[in-house]
Amino acid sequence: MGRLTGGDPSLLRRINSAVVLHALRGSESPTLTDLTRITGLSRPTVEGVVEGLFAAGLVVEEGPDESAARRQGRPARRFRFRAEAGYLLGIEIGSHRVSALLSGLDGRIVGAGSREVSETACADDRLEQVRIVIAEVLRRTGVARSSLRAVGVGSPGIVEADGTVRLGTALPDWTGLALGERLRRSFRCPVLVENDANAAAVAEHWKGAATESDDIVFVLAGLSPGAGSLIGGRLHRGFGGAAGEIGALHLLGRDVTPEHLLSTTDTPLDPLDERAVAAVFAQARQGDTGARAAVERFIQRLVHDVAALVLALDPELVVIGGWAAGLDGVLGPLRDELARYCLRPPRVALSLLGEAAVATGALRLALDHVEEQLFAVDGSAAARR
Repeated sequence: MGRLTGGDPSLLRRINSAVVLHALRGSESPTLTDLTRITGLSRPTVEGVVEGLFAAGLVVEEGPDESAARRQGRPARRFRFRAEAGYLLGIEIGSHRVSALLSGLDGRIVGAGSREVSETACADDRLEQVRIVIAEVLRRTGVARSSLRAVGVGSPGIVEADGTVRLGTALPDWTGLALGERLRRSFRCPVLVENDANAAAVAEHWKGAATESDDIVFVLAGLSPGAGSLIGGRLHRGFGGAAGEIGALHLLGRDVTPEHLLSTTDTPLDPLDERAVAAVFAQARQGDTGARAAVERFIQRLVHDVAALVLALDPELVVIGGWAAGLDGVLGPLRDELARYCLRPPRVALSLLGEAAVATGALRLALDHVEEQLFAVDGSAAARR
């Protein structure tokens, strides 16, 4: 072995910069003295880092409090993390709706928009609606497209690392769609495409029903349910991105498809026709015997599907989202079934984010990507971009 030497000065600078930036973003207008106390770094080191962050446009000096100045003389300089130094987009592409959330670098939402889309719309038409929503949100907020630092996208289907939808039966023309490539043509920043249930799981962990749990399953309940899971606080995609596709469990010895399960006639429901599905549940609430039997069949299938995933992952918490989150009586049967089949039944809760879950998770994924750049200390984050 060669002789040990001192650390790399450039690495030390990056570490110090990340520490100070974390402190600035988590504090309310700190002074240099505050930053020195929070970070444990020397005052000259903190001053040097702050000057560098000034030059990078990530920090600004706050104006003095005039009343405090009159009482105490010249006040200490205070600083603020510039969340407006860049912006992030979170996009949901769904069967009936596309939506977008816009935030600054602190993740606080500053703009939102959505548009209805026909369930039969082709891929080109659906993506055009996405572009219109984005343009509207940027126009209303006055944010330049060039200010975007990352874009997250939540989409149905099995999504590969490059954003290609390997299999997507929920939307017309979606299987094989190079979604990431198509969307990157509209932006100068990274575009990250993720399965919608995975994105929703991230959202619930960030600011929903799972903020206190790191091992969770989020079930995006519908005629063909999907699930996203976090293990140790990290998203679990599986080897090929197909983890959580519980909608395919009926193929393992269960011949009746969800479309037949929820039908009150001999004709299966259209998986994309949410209005027809809602009508069945409305009839069940009104006491229709056939509709109540159909809903009971659907709930039993759902709880069996969820139980299979719980047995495999042993999560602390299961969060139910999607349109089935509003069903009367979902949580009771689900808890009973999990207690019956599982060695350690998890807690079960409804989503707190509702329809915003997928777009919120997509926004969080964009924020995660930017934070890798902002707080990188090994010099490799930029290369992974």
